[in-house]
Amino acid sequence: MFYMNRMSALKFLIVIPAHNEENFILSCLESIDRQSFQNFDCVIVNDGSTDNTQGIIENFIADRRKFSFKNLSASIHEPGAKVVRTFYKGLEGIDVEEFDVICKFDADIIFPDDYLENINKVYMQNPKAGMVSGMVYVKDPNNGWKYENLSSKNHVRGPVKSYRTECFSDMNGLRQVLGWDNIDVMLAKMHGWEVITLKNIWVKHLRPTSYRYTFQKAEKLGQYFYNLGLSFPLTVISSAKSSFKNKSVSEFFITMKTFVRQNGKYELSADEIKYIRKLRWKSMFEKLKV
Repeated sequence: MFYMNRMSALKFLIVIPAHNEENFILSCLESIDRQSFQNFDCVIVNDGSTDNTQGIIENFIADRRKFSFKNLSASIHEPGAKVVRTFYKGLEGIDVEEFDVICKFDADIIFPDDYLENINKVYMQNPKAGMVSGMVYVKDPNNGWKYENLSSKNHVRGPVKSYRTECFSDMNGLRQVLGWDNIDVMLAKMHGWEVITLKNIWVKHLRPTSYRYTFQKAEKLGQYFYNLGLSFPLTVISSAKSSFKNKSVSEFFITMKTFVRQNGKYELSADEIKYIRKLRWKSMFEKLKV
C-alpha cells in the first residue's frame, strides 16, 4: 500500500444517487468513510425515497464534514436517465473545476479501504487516464463473491464511475438517456482519453444490476441502440447477436420493434454518432478476424 501527502494527491468529488437504499447505504457510506485516501467531498442525493434512506443518511453525516446531503421530492424511478438527472442534482451549486476527479457511485456498493487510493494513483501516474474503476463483484450463494459478468472487464461500470474532470468536460458530461454508462466510455475514447479498469481491485455490489428490469430487457435494448444513434443495419446485427446469446428469437423482434418506434431527439451530436457507428463497425470486424 502506498501513501501520498495531501499536497500531492488529487481532489475527488463523489456523488451518490440514492433511492430506497435503506438496506445498503450505511455499509456504502461507512466504506467510503474508512478510505485510506481522504482528499474527497461526498454528496448523497436522496431521490424521493419512501423508506428510511433519508434518516440513515442524515444520521450518518451529522458529525462528518466531508459528507453532505440533498433531498429531492418523490418522483418516478426509471433506469438510465433518472439516475443521471439525480447525479446532476448533486453537482448543483458546486464548482467542479475545484476537483480533479468526479465520481458517480451507487449506494449499494462496498468499497475496499484502499479503493480511492488506488484510483488516485492511476490518475496521478497516467495523465491520459480519463476514466478509472475497479471490478464489480456480486454475492454467489454457493461460491462467495464472483465477477458481475455484464460487460467486458475493460469497461468502467455504472455503479463505480470516476472521471478526470478534464475528460468529463471534453465529453460534455453524462447524457440523460438509457445507456449513458456505455455512451460515456465511447465519448471519452473519442476525445483521446484512456479508460482503465483495475482487475485486482474489487468492489462488492450488494444488489445485482437491473434486478427490477429483467422482463423489459429486450425493449430497453432497442431504446439503447437508438440512443447510441446506431444505423438500422448495425441495430439488426447487434440485436441478432444479443438474441442468439440469450437463445431467444422473440427478443430480436421485440428489440427491433422498439428501435424503429423511437422518434425522440438524439442526445448525441452528429459527430458523436458518426464516431460511435464507426467504433461499432470496427469492433465487429475485429471480432470476425479472431
